[in-house]
Amino acid sequence: MVPKAPSNTPARLGYAPPGLGKTLARLALRLLVILAVAFAAQSLIMEAMETAETLPEATRGAAQISVLVLALALYALLIAMPFVPGIEIGVTLLVLQGAAIAPFVYAATCLGLGLAFLAGRVLPYAWLHGVFQDLRLRKACELLDQVAALSPERRLALLRSRLPAWLGPYVVNYRYLALAGALNLPGNSVIGGGGGLCLIAGLSRLYSPRATLLTIACAAAPVPFAVWALGPGILGS
Repeated sequence: MVPKAPSNTPARLGYAPPGLGKTLARLALRLLVILAVAFAAQSLIMEAMETAETLPEATRGAAQISVLVLALALYALLIAMPFVPGIEIGVTLLVLQGAAIAPFVYAATCLGLGLAFLAGRVLPYAWLHGVFQDLRLRKACELLDQVAALSPERRLALLRSRLPAWLGPYVVNYRYLALAGALNLPGNSVIGGGGGLCLIAGLSRLYSPRATLLTIACAAAPVPFAVWALGPGILGS
């Protein structure tokens, strides 16, 4: 299932990276923003959960519900961010709250990863091109210029031609299975995490929204539904 080609063809952006000082400053700023948001969100979740436990019994129930809603919203935000291992917060919530919260963690996971994919769909190629230039990835910039003007069908053909003959058809024809496998790959935060993988999938324009959201729903299901069915004890086994 291949999405329709975009109606507007991006102009070629070339390769003209800024000075090294400016590049390092921009990369540092992006990294600091991601780290600051991740640290603030995790700290807020833990502080709110500890505070809810110390409240009087009469008000504790409503406060805990509010805290859980906040934690799930922040978790969805974190897991949508590239290179942030937000899944750890989801596992923490499953361990602390048990099977009852598993469906809500699952829904928040799907929401966060879906938002990352949809963000990739609307981000302009110029944004990704700028990131590649800051990283001094000349070949990646040239490839992006090349594929930006192609239809999805021709992009798939180009991708197939650049891979080994035995591997190309599998990667192209089973790209949704490959995405699902990457989302469940242990330690995938080093290659962008779930949010980064879904963002790149959206940016590639090679994944249809409907099929990708279904892929995310399937890929995110095993752990929450296992906890829902068997209890949080399986996470420690």
